[in-house]
Amino acid sequence: MKSKQTILACWMLLSILVIALSGCATPTAPASAEKITVRIAALPIVDALPFYVAQKESLFAKQNITVEFIPVGSAAERDQVIQSKQADGMINDMVSVALYNKDSVQLQIVRFARIADAKSPMYRILAAKNSAIQSPADLAGVPIGMSQGTVIDYVTSRMLEREGLKSDQIKSIAVPKMDQRLALLGSGELKAATLPEPFGTIAQGTGATIIVDDSKYPEYANSVLSFRKEFIDAHPQAVKGFLQAIEQAVTDITQNGESFRPLFSEYKLIPQNLAATYPIPSFQAASLPTREQFLDAVSWAKDHKLIQNDVPYEQSVNATLLKP
Repeated sequence: MKSKQTILACWMLLSILVIALSGCATPTAPASAEKITVRIAALPIVDALPFYVAQKESLFAKQNITVEFIPVGSAAERDQVIQSKQADGMINDMVSVALYNKDSVQLQIVRFARIADAKSPMYRILAAKNSAIQSPADLAGVPIGMSQGTVIDYVTSRMLEREGLKSDQIKSIAVPKMDQRLALLGSGELKAATLPEPFGTIAQGTGATIIVDDSKYPEYANSVLSFRKEFIDAHPQAVKGFLQAIEQAVTDITQNGESFRPLFSEYKLIPQNLAATYPIPSFQAASLPTREQFLDAVSWAKDHKLIQNDVPYEQSVNATLLKP
């Protein structure tokens, strides 16, 4: 009898221990903790440097996300990849977002990618070597080579307006291919052109004269990080994690930018002949376009008949994801 009682007591004690131990066990991770793959349509531009720093330093992995970069050679190819849902996010600009969202909200801006400053301009208006053009006023009525209906067109218009030209004095000529625009400026067939960096630096090195650059007008000169709204709605924590990784990468570049110079060549962000000397660009702490900035881009797009209706700021700029 005592033996049976002893056995029963042992079983009861064992049951209590099992229950106690199960209460101490690590709970099962919620579904939201599932590792998500974030696909980025990646142009070979210096604005993307924080992406590759975050990848190199395993900052995305620390946020429990996998990031896949989909190389694209042009803005048009980038947009095709996004529209076909082969990618979830990209670096683009406010004019591009306005065009995407002209009928319904497809994209949301989640962060500035880069903002021009005194040390790191993004766009320059240059005059051809030996040109008589010496100041913004000399550009009145002069066709400026650019990709029309894009952020380059927008920034050119706004800079020259701020420099005193009237809108009807600002003329453009479509030269969408960057290498062709650079060559035509170098030969003098184009009297002036607007070039993004580092092509502005290349042109200056061959004798072109900088007339004005956007370091004076950072409210217009910037790039943004945008995601498809559908992806944000489905995976908000993954986007938050992505942004936190980018924030740490920006801090690391600010503190020790030269250590990441090899990434210029590895990802072809800078032409090879400039990779060893081109200044590491500045990247700002996390911020978003203001209502005034975004609506100015929308207004310009409407004035240039690119869109017909207003595009809402609140639905196009997502202010919730930069918060911890």
